[in-house]
Amino acid sequence: MNDHDGVYTGNAGKDAALDRGWLLGHFKDAGDVRHSEAVEIKWGVHPRGDERALWVRGDRRTALLVLISGRFRVRLPGRDVLLAEQGDYAVWGRGVDHSWVAEEDSVVLTVRWPSVPGYAVPDGV
Repeated sequence: MNDHDGVYTGNAGKDAALDRGWLLGHFKDAGDVRHSEAVEIKWGVHPRGDERALWVRGDRRTALLVLISGRFRVRLPGRDVLLAEQGDYAVWGRGVDHSWVAEEDSVVLTVRWPSVPGYAVPDGV
């Protein structure tokens, strides 16, 4: 890990484990080069059967979710999208409610913009 002169280097798997999967976004300290209100990036490591506890409703962000490994289902109003091959991805726009479930042990990369608070599932839910 290196945070020197505005450059940060690390390992997505190791760094993600420190902050619920998040590598970049509004939730990083303001002095951290990984702080951004424009975009947020998550390295999501999900065991088989893991699913979002609550649907995201009234989302104000656009999202891109890319399957790195495993089998991952994105739930959208009226349809599900199955990501089964490395590189499969889904994009949805502002206002699209969504949820997800890992059908196999999965790793996914999520990019959302803008980076705004208010969507985290409360602890214990």
